[in-house]
Amino acid sequence: MGAEEEPVGESRFDRFAGACAVLAAAGALLYSIAFVIVARSSPDVGAALAALFLTAGGILGSVVLVALYGRLREADPGFALWAFLLGFTGAMGSTIHGGFQLANVLHPPAAAVAADLPSEIDPRGILTFGVAGLAVLVFAWLILARGGGFTPRLGYTGLAFGVLLILTFVARLVIFEPASLLVLAPAGLAGFIVGPLWYLLLGLGLLRHAP
Repeated sequence: MGAEEEPVGESRFDRFAGACAVLAAAGALLYSIAFVIVARSSPDVGAALAALFLTAGGILGSVVLVALYGRLREADPGFALWAFLLGFTGAMGSTIHGGFQLANVLHPPAAAVAADLPSEIDPRGILTFGVAGLAVLVFAWLILARGGGFTPRLGYTGLAFGVLLILTFVARLVIFEPASLLVLAPAGLAGFIVGPLWYLLLGLGLLRHAP
């Protein structure tokens, strides 16, 4: 009986994770729109929306990471666990970072805080972009090498997404000029195109193979 219940539970979670991945794709796109476009005309609204989508994206992403680990753990347990731990750390860093920003926007602190002071939990996006990007790279490599029921297109999209996330972190760390093309190029490609595509393909893959 237990052997029959396990696949049912896995398929139910795959459907749930697939739906979360589709929502994460929408959230990643909305975060970029709020951070880049809305913030220019209305800084407070843009900052609040960006923080909200960043917080939600970390929670949704954690669900997707569990599903990815479940699909790939039998193919290569060590690398799958490493990628999951990296990704979960990045997702929680994103959630805490977004929650911190959202709290400050909704209830500005009495004491002014320097605008360029890095977040203590996620300085310059080391978790949101750097660690998360490394996790995506490892998962993408596992998909290309082992399959896990996913298409190679998802693996190649993941490689591109992981590289763009890491480049975004390095650019934010070294250059720190938001208007610089070296910062905008990888961040824009990751946020507006490759990131949403990665989550959308991942969500469709999970939904397609869930009985």
